Amino acid sequence: MLTAQEQTLVAQAISAAEKNTSGELRVHMEKVCTQDPVQRAIAVFEKLGMHQTAARNGVLIYVATESAQLAIIGDKGINELVPENFWDSTRDLMITHFKTGQITEGLCAAIAEAGKQLAKYFPYEDNDQNELSNEISFGW
Repeated sequence: MLTAQEQTLVAQAISAAEKNTSGELRVHMEKVCTQDPVQRAIAVFEKLGMHQTAARNGVLIYVATESAQLAIIGDKGINELVPENFWDSTRDLMITHFKTGQITEGLCAAIAEAGKQLAKYFPYEDNDQNELSNEISFGW
């Protein structure tokens, strides 16, 4: 789905975004999604243990490339603070890039936008620890 170099770019984008927020970002990709993408993202979120962050401020960007489906979900700590349409700008930015075949660019742009949005509610803290891997996970 992504070359090793593209995977590195996405991991670097996550690292850069997390320098502005205590929120934790992850990306999960798979080729096909056979169910509602939000429900699949919730299952992936749980399988990755993303609910175990101290502030419950993990965010998963889920993309099924061949099914052309995506979802962005946040953990309980985020959902309790943000408006319902909080991820719309991030999603729309990603879709704009995806429509022109720019998957890596779309992911990196969405990650940067998510980091900016999260920083409003979860600013970076001096004692912040990276609680989740910045590496992309791929379908099981």
